[in-house]
Amino acid sequence: MGVLNVTPDSFSDGGRYLEPAAAVAHACAMVEQGADLIDVGAESSRPGSEPVEEEEEIRRLIPIVEEVCRRTSVPVSIDTTKSRVARLALDAGACIINDISALRFDPRMGEVVAETGAGLVLMHMQGRPKTMQQAPRYENVVREVQQFLVERLEDASAVGIDPMQILLDPGIGFGKNLSHNLTLLAEIGQLRAIGRPLLVGVSRKAFVEQVLGCPVGERMMGTAAAVAVAVLQGALVLRVHDVGPMRDVIRMAGAIKSYQRSALSQKLTAEC
Repeated sequence: MGVLNVTPDSFSDGGRYLEPAAAVAHACAMVEQGADLIDVGAESSRPGSEPVEEEEEIRRLIPIVEEVCRRTSVPVSIDTTKSRVARLALDAGACIINDISALRFDPRMGEVVAETGAGLVLMHMQGRPKTMQQAPRYENVVREVQQFLVERLEDASAVGIDPMQILLDPGIGFGKNLSHNLTLLAEIGQLRAIGRPLLVGVSRKAFVEQVLGCPVGERMMGTAAAVAVAVLQGALVLRVHDVGPMRDVIRMAGAIKSYQRSALSQKLTAEC
């Protein structure tokens, strides 16, 4: 999943793709590099960010969504928590809603997804973007994230959303400190027991800097390591900025995982 931020203040690439022509060109480039989906966001959710007014989010987003959908053939996802933004984006050609609030911030979001049959990403987040990194606390981060996602999946089903439409995101970096993020990545395979595919976003995030001491522009190698671990743990969708290099990382990690499964299957067959 290629990231397309049409914001002035995103932590990694804020301001680079505000102009529709630049945004569409970048989306097309990511597709050429191997993106299977494009995730477009017009409101930054970086730690400490302020909410964006609905009309401003729509102004930034909709012309770009229309043109990206016209120029590319891959599914387009919309990173928003607002039901009206989601509906207009779906009308413009998008087909997935990536809701970092997991349907909690806007009570009408579930209705929009249920009525349109759109895909849906439900993400775990402790708190809200403005304050989420001030003092995140967990007794057991994996268990609590799993419980949250199960509950949100149940609530989505209750408003008429088919579970088959849903992907789950553990929310790396959203209300979590370094220890929480590393623990989740190391044990993310446990979340597969919920029964829905996992989407994982680790690209260029602050925890990479906390481990390696590198600024945002130098986090590709740390991102690559985290992406590889996520694949080996069973993540299905990887949300990334550097599509070309990360595509190679995903393919390599996937090949190792496939070989591992094949070797295990042969061993079990031989033993039987």
